[in-house]
Amino acid sequence: MGLSADILKAELDVVAAKDTRVGEELTRIGYPEPRIRPTGYKTMLRTIVGQQVSVAAATSMWGKLEAELGEEFTTSCLLKRDFDTLRACGLSRQKQGYARSLCELVEAGSVDFDALPQDDEEAIAELTLVKGIGRWSAEIYLMFAEGRTDIWPAGDLAVQEGVKRLLDIEERPKEKECRTLGAPWAPHRSSMALFTWHFYANPAL
Repeated sequence: MGLSADILKAELDVVAAKDTRVGEELTRIGYPEPRIRPTGYKTMLRTIVGQQVSVAAATSMWGKLEAELGEEFTTSCLLKRDFDTLRACGLSRQKQGYARSLCELVEAGSVDFDALPQDDEEAIAELTLVKGIGRWSAEIYLMFAEGRTDIWPAGDLAVQEGVKRLLDIEERPKEKECRTLGAPWAPHRSSMALFTWHFYANPAL
């Protein structure tokens, strides 16, 4: 699923019609590119693998993990591997703990990626049952994999900085304030999150 280019355009056009600042910047820098990820636990596992490392390092680690487990690996495949095997793939003790937590919860049916609650906050609560998965990771999954249209990752520093510049306020808003500032953009906040990233990456000319 995910937020397609057509969805992003339609949603941002609605916001721009009501918010002149968004409209002006949309005209200047254009629409953000879609970011779409597959649904399922593997996308969340890849998020865990990529925590606190560069994109290149995360890609390398994921490649080693797939080489060890097979591209179509299941949760049980990972759970059967010992510490040293996963360590050779680049997974630290902490990341192994998070990965095992994810796989165990999926196997137990405590987290079902095929049937997450329709309510966004309930879905976030279910995803954050996984050790090592915080609100931001859950929000990113719901945006990029499930294509939910009203997710607002207010704790994201780039979103906060984008909001600061877009609204021309003196200081970068903290998470609580950023959540308040983004409220008027509901129910199109996922598209606006992508737009704030896009805006942050395109400073004033």
